[in-house]
Amino acid sequence: MSFKSDIEIAQEATPQDIREVASKLNLTENDIELYGKYKAKVDYNLLKQDNGGKKAKLILTTAINPTPAGEGKTTTTIGTSDALSRLGKKTIVALREPSLGPVFGVKGGAAGGGYAQVIPMEDINLHFTGDFHAIGAANNLLAAMLDNHINHGNQLGIDNRKITWRRAMDMNDRQLRNMVNGLGGKGNGITREDGFDITVASEVMAAFCLASDIVDLKERLSKIIVAYTKDDKPVTAGELNAHGAMAALLKDALKPNLVQTLEGTPAFVHGGPFANIAHGCNSVIATKMAMHFADYVVTEAGFGADLGAEKFLDIKCRMADLKPDAVIIVATVRALKYNGGVAKQDLNQENLEALEKGLPNLLKHVENITQVFKLPAVVAINKFPLDTEAELTLVKSKCQELGVNVALSEVWAKGGEGGEELAKEVIRLTEQPSTLEYVYELDAPIKDKITAIAQKIYGADNADFTPAALKEIDRLTKLGFDKLPICMAKTQYSLTDNQNVLGRPTGFNITVRQVKVSAGAGFLVALTGEIMTMPGLPKVPSAEKIDVDESGVITGLF
Repeated sequence: MSFKSDIEIAQEATPQDIREVASKLNLTENDIELYGKYKAKVDYNLLKQDNGGKKAKLILTTAINPTPAGEGKTTTTIGTSDALSRLGKKTIVALREPSLGPVFGVKGGAAGGGYAQVIPMEDINLHFTGDFHAIGAANNLLAAMLDNHINHGNQLGIDNRKITWRRAMDMNDRQLRNMVNGLGGKGNGITREDGFDITVASEVMAAFCLASDIVDLKERLSKIIVAYTKDDKPVTAGELNAHGAMAALLKDALKPNLVQTLEGTPAFVHGGPFANIAHGCNSVIATKMAMHFADYVVTEAGFGADLGAEKFLDIKCRMADLKPDAVIIVATVRALKYNGGVAKQDLNQENLEALEKGLPNLLKHVENITQVFKLPAVVAINKFPLDTEAELTLVKSKCQELGVNVALSEVWAKGGEGGEELAKEVIRLTEQPSTLEYVYELDAPIKDKITAIAQKIYGADNADFTPAALKEIDRLTKLGFDKLPICMAKTQYSLTDNQNVLGRPTGFNITVRQVKVSAGAGFLVALTGEIMTMPGLPKVPSAEKIDVDESGVITGLF
């Protein structure tokens, strides 16, 4: 059986004029800035308008640890929003913008799939409205002003060996991870070691996505620490007088992007911090704007519940005073069998023994949401044609033992119609009272907060800290940064810090090798394992399959 590719489905769609999509939110042409026929930016100042005091229901989509078998989290998020719209609910889906790194690297696109996509798919996956370019430019303006300050006398007394700010670009390029610049003599700056991070790992991206408005963004940018003096005093972007110009570069980018799903449901696609490095959620402004204009908002957090959802709840919700009314946990039978030790090429064969062995990974994520955070949840099984009835029954029975229902999702093949069972369960859950409990208290010591995440969320026995990490924790505590939330940088593929350990392991420790402050974003980053802030391309990157013809039609995005 042959299936149409995602890009073929998207290109065959007849999108509505974006002004028509905006009208579903009672927005007029004066409220939006058009980027062609099918994209627009919406002024964040509309959040100040009275919406009658209505409170939208917020639904968070998360998943098990990702596998090569694919889980379909974004597809499920989009399909659920279309299903809610079909059921007569005024709905908006709020998503992150894709990064060019994964688009040209492994994934090939990140706008959903099948008949549950946001469009225009090619634009969203490529330059879109230029937000990421603006964020990269703001990052690199700060880098240029930092080195310029040192070149022209270094009045702030910056120690050239203690510069922490790196340059950024939105592309996977391992060659730029570590480098020496300023070569060529006195007129070309001071020679020093430097490097690039991918834009979605930049602190500017994290601050951008957590800001409540342009004034708050400017304040966050001013707090970014770029270096330390010889006596370990932090030097900030504000002291370099860079934050005003950086905010000016981000003025338009800060406005959420309005697009649509294949079925015409309004979609805000805005911001995109990585979830294995940063906090992995779309912007606070886009989420709040969606809640301002809709009755139901479906959003997602990157990777599994051990990363994106934990950060969504412990960082974003805490900072922005948000609380999900229900959580969708996405899994596939194929991915669970992979967690149970089945090779990718054998996943189409029924294997109840491997499924039972892999199921604890899903059950751990369910427990995290329902027993740690105390939120109501539903497991969405993204159904594949070769899933057997016995396999689906096993997943349902194991989840129901934890008091969580399972809904089959067929949105990839059927769009919103294939998500109605899931949407009805989501509606039921949102009508139940619930409270959100955090993993840790902000006033706990840094080590205790990291240990709490490792033990409660990952299932680790403990957290170990290298001498370098302990030294940095001591310094950050003395500088007064110990009350900030924790952003764990960890592999997405495992509950441990070793990407090869699948399922639900026990008897392990998490090793923290470095702790650094993102004062502008407002969190501490704890780095574990081999996590990198500048990914590389695979042996055969997706870029090799992407092309454009003489008519400007793009192919190869999937």
